[in-house]
Amino acid sequence: MPGIPMDGVTTNVEAPNELTSSNIKENSSSPRNLRASPSEREAQAETYNEPTIEQLFDNVRDLESSSDGSESRHSFGSDGEESRIDSELRHLVGAEMEAIRAIEEEEAADVTEAENGAVDKKQAPNASASGSSKKSKGPLHLQAQPESNASTKTSTKKKKNSPENEAASYARDSHTKKKNGTVLDSSESSLENPDLGPFYLKHARDLIASDNPRRALKYALRAAKSFEKVAGRQKPSLDLAMSLHVTAAIYCKLGKFAEAVPVLQKSIEIPVVEQGQDHALAKFSGYMQLGDIYAMLGQLDSSLQCYSAGLEIQKQTLGDMDPRVGETCRYLAEAHVQALRFDEAERLCQMALDIHREKGEPSSLEETADRRLMGLICDTKGHREVALQHLVSVSMAMAADGRETEVASVDCSIGDIYLSLGRYDEAVFAYQKALNLYKTTKGANHPTVASVFVRLADLYNKTGRLKESKSYCENALRIYTKPVPGTPAEEIAAGLTDVSAIYESMNEHEQALKLLQKALKMYDNSAGQQSTVAGIEAQMGVLYYIRGNYGESYLSFKRAIDKLRACGEKKSAFFGIALNQMGLACVQRYAINEAAELFEEARTILEQECGPCHPDTLGVYSNLAGTYDAMGRSDEAIDILEYVVGLREEKLGTAYPEVDDEKRRLAELLKEAGRVRNRKLRSLETLLDSNPRAVEGEATRS
Repeated sequence: MPGIPMDGVTTNVEAPNELTSSNIKENSSSPRNLRASPSEREAQAETYNEPTIEQLFDNVRDLESSSDGSESRHSFGSDGEESRIDSELRHLVGAEMEAIRAIEEEEAADVTEAENGAVDKKQAPNASASGSSKKSKGPLHLQAQPESNASTKTSTKKKKNSPENEAASYARDSHTKKKNGTVLDSSESSLENPDLGPFYLKHARDLIASDNPRRALKYALRAAKSFEKVAGRQKPSLDLAMSLHVTAAIYCKLGKFAEAVPVLQKSIEIPVVEQGQDHALAKFSGYMQLGDIYAMLGQLDSSLQCYSAGLEIQKQTLGDMDPRVGETCRYLAEAHVQALRFDEAERLCQMALDIHREKGEPSSLEETADRRLMGLICDTKGHREVALQHLVSVSMAMAADGRETEVASVDCSIGDIYLSLGRYDEAVFAYQKALNLYKTTKGANHPTVASVFVRLADLYNKTGRLKESKSYCENALRIYTKPVPGTPAEEIAAGLTDVSAIYESMNEHEQALKLLQKALKMYDNSAGQQSTVAGIEAQMGVLYYIRGNYGESYLSFKRAIDKLRACGEKKSAFFGIALNQMGLACVQRYAINEAAELFEEARTILEQECGPCHPDTLGVYSNLAGTYDAMGRSDEAIDILEYVVGLREEKLGTAYPEVDDEKRRLAELLKEAGRVRNRKLRSLETLLDSNPRAVEGEATRS
């Protein structure tokens, strides 16, 4: 979900007008004349504007800075003396000004500590010098302070005001109280001022825009505390929910996705859907943002649950046929595609397409996006002719709009479908068209050009033209090894993985393994890519197995399976296949008991995901039978092999080589056990009874 959706959340936060330095100087240098005539005072009163909250905060800063007796400028909009509103504001927010100063001083202390660390590293080779000489080489502005006091103050401030401790104290919802219930800390009591929450929240947003997320986090946490104190136990506060959304976004920007989860869970509990559209949209935004974070953490099941809850709230509030509901349906369909749940993805994408066709214009941008996704889903499910129809219409609509770069991407997808259908000439034409568009719009060295080279290499490899295939692989690697600045590492890693698959099909396993290792380093265990990393490690396990390095193969499969379990993908067909491959590695390492456990788990998963008659499931059956035989469980091995041989004879025929191999294994086991194959022969009467229409037709003819 791009960004933080806050359009539906209403707040009482108004961005105050910013003051320029010239305005401040003008007001400070020319205070109102107390001895002016009444007419002059009336004229001044007419031009007087009520000061904003930021101007009043500046006044408080000036009043605080003039405590040493020096002459300070008059307060903005005052009559030469401290005005009543300035006095009240100073009383209310004095403690919060101290908190802001503490935050600023802590940042200065962090900078000083970093400088000291750099100096200490430089002085490390001279560790034999005396302690006094070390002190004399410190920063000049710290020499006047005693070392013990300075370090104590710095550590105290860091413990008190660090974002981690602020978040921990807010999550615990702890308040410092006396025995009679009064608040001990004056800064906590000052948070009840309703003007402070909007001020802190605006300041946090400004710091996010200026790329200072750590400092923004401190202000966002204080804004949430202020909104919570002001709201108390009364009606739910949408301001508090919005501040929590901002806090979670800052955590994500800092890479702390796990810390953002409880913050968003708290924000979801605040809005009440029955209290209006604003509450419903605030709850919807929280669910969608939480779903995005779960997806980044690799917890796809939790992510899809949050997305589904958000969609139901949106449909309940806006109606089933609202165009915004269609956008959310397409977003959920994309999430289901990533989770390899294509049936649900197709249903949601069809809902989005129906909404946009009914509510939008023909060939609108929304309908084009829906058709593009539907083409991808249909292609993945094997409905390639239907997918081709969707993508051709998308390409024509985008070409009419002048979106050449997107047309090139769609042409690549069309070429992929032609390749799957064996229509190679049409596939080459689609790829070459996309290649020319990419070179024109993005340059000859862009990674998208390399992606088309990879597709052409795959095509020529499948048609047996290996020389052309290798040439295109080398062209792609030339771009991937020296990418254009700003290219995401994930895009380069994906390209290297695709080239590796082509080299593997050419039996150049060493080159394929090197490319996979480079791709794995580029991902560097980044959040949200654990499933992809697991796929690369599983493929490396296959290559190690082919090369006879069974120990490395076992370790690669183990790392991949651990990641898939952590990501919640332990019920997918890919997970079952990975378990089967790891079981084969265990057999080669003579870990028969572990192999049997892996084959049994793989059988359970593949039976559920693919069915008992699927070739992958039958392969696991055969491996499990061999393992049972090695463990001395001959009866179970014979039962499994009889089932597999009977099913393969029914599906493939008796002359298929794989059937002959398994029949030979079954015969050996039966001979050792002194048994005969249990053939389920069907009599002619049974065959006739199973086809009642044929029996009726024969009776009619008689």
